[in-house]
Amino acid sequence: MIVSINQPAYLPWLGYFHRIAVSDAHIVLDQVQFEKNSFTNRNKVRTGEGWCWLTVPVKTSGKFGDLSINSLEIADERPWAAKHWETLRLNYSKAPFFAQHAPFFEGIYARPWEKLSDLARAITAYLLEAFKIETKIYFASQMSALGKKDELVLNLCRELGATVYLSGPLGRNYLREELFREHAITVRYDDYHHPVYSQVYPGFEPYMAAIDLLFNAGPASREILLKGGQLKDQERLTV
Repeated sequence: MIVSINQPAYLPWLGYFHRIAVSDAHIVLDQVQFEKNSFTNRNKVRTGEGWCWLTVPVKTSGKFGDLSINSLEIADERPWAAKHWETLRLNYSKAPFFAQHAPFFEGIYARPWEKLSDLARAITAYLLEAFKIETKIYFASQMSALGKKDELVLNLCRELGATVYLSGPLGRNYLREELFREHAITVRYDDYHHPVYSQVYPGFEPYMAAIDLLFNAGPASREILLKGGQLKDQERLTV
């Protein structure tokens, strides 16, 4: 069984969904420490000038070092939600499939949100359905595995009975593969090659939030998403 693990993210990019799509089970690493300036609470969207950040403000003052992602609260003193919706509406209104998905996102930004993890979970669930990804999703905060760094990853994999752990490319910097081999788990890396597709503005900007593909490609999104990892998809068939 192929297991992948990633921290929750706000409006994740395509590689995030590709790794889930080619896994049998995916674990959301929601109980680890929040890292400032990460993709946990921000991501990029396309604009006429190139791209811009959409960042959800969070309450961090005096809390670093003891601030798990699943307990992270949104700071509502700024009208961030209205700004994010307006940015999407203005920049994607002419995208072919924006109107189809606009009601969901308008509703998301109209709702009051207390925790970032709940917001990320709702958006990610919608995108998984839109991309027709049926991989089973687990949340580390609801599992019993303990440890730090690669030991935590290993223990989470063991809890689900993984035979393959599919890591992102940065896993090469810290994963001790021998630990996984000792438990009959093979480590593989998802080196996602970003596909090129038609965007609402001339030119192409890679590494946008996955909604950029959804708004522009609609029903073809899944096929385009998977093109970025055809070799990995072939590998999956031989596991």
